[in-house]
Amino acid sequence: MQVAENVTSLPLARPQTEQFRLAALQRYQILDTGPDADIDFLTSLAARLCGMPLACVALVDSERVWFKSGHGVPTHTLARDDSYCALAVLGEGMTEISDVQQDYRTAAMSWSVQAPQVRHYCAAPLLSPDGYPLGTLAVLADQPGQLDEQQRSTLQQLARQIMAILDRNAAQAELARVLQERELLATTDELTGLHNRRSLQQKLTFEVARARRFRSHLSVLMLELDELAGLRVTLGPAAAEQVLASVGQLLRDNVRVIDVPSRYNDTQFCILLPNTPPDGAHILAGNLRRKIAAQPQQLAQRALTLTASVGVGALDFMDINDGDSLLQQAERALNLASSNSAGARPLHG
Repeated sequence: MQVAENVTSLPLARPQTEQFRLAALQRYQILDTGPDADIDFLTSLAARLCGMPLACVALVDSERVWFKSGHGVPTHTLARDDSYCALAVLGEGMTEISDVQQDYRTAAMSWSVQAPQVRHYCAAPLLSPDGYPLGTLAVLADQPGQLDEQQRSTLQQLARQIMAILDRNAAQAELARVLQERELLATTDELTGLHNRRSLQQKLTFEVARARRFRSHLSVLMLELDELAGLRVTLGPAAAEQVLASVGQLLRDNVRVIDVPSRYNDTQFCILLPNTPPDGAHILAGNLRRKIAAQPQQLAQRALTLTASVGVGALDFMDINDGDSLLQQAERALNLASSNSAGARPLHG
């Protein structure tokens, strides 16, 4: 084996900081992702500028090496112990092997004995900001050789550019995650996981406009647990919250994808039902009341059976022609249902 001057030659092993290196790799969430045009361009550029027919960006996972980009390479994954790149994550410098078929560490590896029958290998590490080698930008050839100083410098510069792209992508992904989380918090009731009132109002405005345009049905259910106020007094707020969370899950599990189940206020739920006539809303109201009664709540070491009152409202394009009047109609129906404990009641204007 010939090792280029000023290039580190490392034994095949696992680095002592392997768990931290793998944690750094996982933070990028890059494994098994699709192609990246910028990285593909730099990979091809590395092969051209170094005068080598093959090049790859390889990321070293716990038991495999996965190729984010390849120029002329025949596969997307290798076992870690069957990859030259496993050598390169053992340090922070470049790794160059002038003839891998003459090196005892690499002579039996698949790329040495099968296509593409590599002889010359040179890799610059992809270093995370905290100094952990995540993988390599490598160039390869089917003849023994050695890069000159300018080529090695070029390879290192391109590796740094690839890390800059990975850092940029990771930052963009984190920003998207934070924005999505903020949007979720802004539109979701924390206790029940349902839409909050703000989100309900937004959906209601949209669905009313759509129903007016296409003259389609739009109904609303307003639901309240009959025992909730007493629960708060006898068992405390925590028990009441447990019940609300459980019923919220039940509502999510028993509505359609297009429906909008929400927590309307501290004691009431509201379900927006697009493309649903009043009769359909009444059927759903009855089904929900039965399911709530059939799901006893385990509170204070005993099972408590709940009942619910439900009010139904429906757009009629006359008196009930906007979101506010629709909700008011459902609330009036709910109040009537609650006052006589008869559950879901006919529409009331």
